[in-house]
Amino acid sequence: MSEIYDCSVDSQLLTGMRLARGAIGRGELVVIPTDTVYGLAADAFNATAVQRLLDAKGRERTSPPPVLIPGLPTLDALAREVPDVVRTLVDAFWPGGLTVILHAQPSLQWDLGETRGTVALRMPDHRIALELLSETGPLAVSSANLSGRPAAETAGAAQEMLGDSVAVYLDGGNAGEAYEAVGERPGDRSSTIVDATRIADGGRLRIVRAGVITRADLERVVGADAIEPEGAAAEAPAADAPAADAPAADAATEEASPADAAAESGADGEADRAAS
Repeated sequence: MSEIYDCSVDSQLLTGMRLARGAIGRGELVVIPTDTVYGLAADAFNATAVQRLLDAKGRERTSPPPVLIPGLPTLDALAREVPDVVRTLVDAFWPGGLTVILHAQPSLQWDLGETRGTVALRMPDHRIALELLSETGPLAVSSANLSGRPAAETAGAAQEMLGDSVAVYLDGGNAGEAYEAVGERPGDRSSTIVDATRIADGGRLRIVRAGVITRADLERVVGADAIEPEGAAAEAPAADAPAADAPAADAATEEASPADAAAESGADGEADRAAS
């Protein structure tokens, strides 16, 4: 069984981080703590590693994982464009429990699955995750659980489900304790996923998954008019604009048991429970 490294112990932290960096570099999987739940991480630019992540969870390419990033400069590097309303949101909620779906830079050499040209991005509010991201670069990260099972809130729970499919487990204590469980299911501490792919075409933000950042929190920052009403169908883009399909925001379970369905703009789909 792959070893768990207790990051509250300096010697284990140093060893665990060194081994985690090496594992990511070899295209292997690592379990890391985040501020929401534990995440199953792979090099976002290694297609074999991303497929290994999906296989470990029992997921299809139709549910591509979100990408965790170390800071705002990476947001601009990965997204084709970042609307002003998104910049306002990330200024308020990053690092933290907000995932934003944007159009990906078309020049990116990666394969996250069937993203339809989009990417779900988040900067987590966790010291260990951010330190690893600063050294590895963007990581494809899904919640550390088997598909259909609750997301792990401890490294031990992740190990019980994922076993030796993971090279290194980093133990950062109980995940999600900084947030109230206000998501879509009892005990839900998933990130909130917001689709911003239709802003450039005259659309509004759409809450794809309600998580630890509430609608009221979002409205206080950008105003109610910037967000589609609850229960509304996705707004159509301008008549002369191309359709903008959002990606599957990885149907992991960042909190409770997931519904294994993609979250797409203009389509009825339940958002994934990514550890992003």
